[in-house]
Amino acid sequence: MQALQFSDNIPRYALTKVLGRGSSRAYWSELALLKLIEIPEPALPNDEWVRVRTRFGGICGSDISLVQLHASTSTTPYTSFPFIVGHENTGRIAQLGGSVAGFALGQRVVVDPLLSCRVRGFAEPCEMCARGDYNLCRRFRDGDIAAGMLTGFCHDTGGSWSPSFVAHQSQLIAVPDNVSDENAVLVEPFAVALHAVLRNRPNDGDTALIIGSGVVGLCTVAALRAIGSKARIIITARHPFQQEMAQRLGADIVIAPARGAAFYRQIAELTGASVLKPIIGKEIVNGGAEIVYECVGSSRTVDDALRLTAPSGTMVLVGLAGAPSSVDWTPIWLSEVAIRGSFCYADEQFDGQTVSTMRLAMKLMDEGRVDLSPLLTHTFALREFREALAMVTSKGTSGVIKAAFAFDPER
Repeated sequence: MQALQFSDNIPRYALTKVLGRGSSRAYWSELALLKLIEIPEPALPNDEWVRVRTRFGGICGSDISLVQLHASTSTTPYTSFPFIVGHENTGRIAQLGGSVAGFALGQRVVVDPLLSCRVRGFAEPCEMCARGDYNLCRRFRDGDIAAGMLTGFCHDTGGSWSPSFVAHQSQLIAVPDNVSDENAVLVEPFAVALHAVLRNRPNDGDTALIIGSGVVGLCTVAALRAIGSKARIIITARHPFQQEMAQRLGADIVIAPARGAAFYRQIAELTGASVLKPIIGKEIVNGGAEIVYECVGSSRTVDDALRLTAPSGTMVLVGLAGAPSSVDWTPIWLSEVAIRGSFCYADEQFDGQTVSTMRLAMKLMDEGRVDLSPLLTHTFALREFREALAMVTSKGTSGVIKAAFAFDPER
């Protein structure tokens, strides 16, 4: 089969880093670490695993960060190279291991991509998995398969940027008949947002500021509304198509963010805060939003998020923040701002029950509380990966919200 594989070739890494300064297309050129190659389908590690034929393999912001070599190298010990990219997914079961129960050939599924204790064959879970925080598993390097926190970053599992990958039966989530494939491929990014808001839920009288209207930012709006939050939601959105979608999903106020102090004044006016000018340096905000979801991950947006969080408020890092190089951490101690990280999904408490975030995301779609299918604006054949990546990295001109690689549903 053909698949998009990412390698750890250091000379290519160094060369692409240099060439990428001139053109982003260098990151998916013939010299890049990402290659479209012909490889065998991955084998089932044992009889508790299944093979999934991919219908859609989503292109995530973290995948783009990986391909453009912006991702932090701190995660490489939890990765096994080379690997097939792609953790956002939906497809059909094409092969069942002998011990798999409760699923059938041809059944539509979404795979929870986290590769934690149970997936890795451990009968006794680690401390994190035992308490339901399997996103913080201590054994991402151990067990029946190679190192990897997620499907799509592990040599042994394959990924959804290919026609076929493998999954442990515990990762499988059945797709109900009334949930379309277009919605199902959005379950993973929606679960990322759900985890962030369920662990950091605003009070109904609060203002929640969402910085960024990429897929995760838009899903954060949808997640807040789907769980019944009545908080006032303000979101920043640069492009008209993002602004329209944010309103459609339930944002109260959508602003096209200005730069620097002008942006601070926009938020100050909406939150009853004031903008103050130091003797030298960037302006500061006296006041702000009770909770800020930072959904971009750049140095500038992290710095803005801290400045725009109200005293004793909470700033949640939802975006893929690496090593911000120009962040003023003063608001943390001056305004006693709480900083919360949010990684993937886990077990949540919702309506008096414990449920995995991914399963809850599917349930909310099944119940009609959210429809994210309009976010899937572009699909591509795998051979069109260069065009796909070029369009995803130029959203202002392409109009892409969510793109995915599409595979023949009749295979």
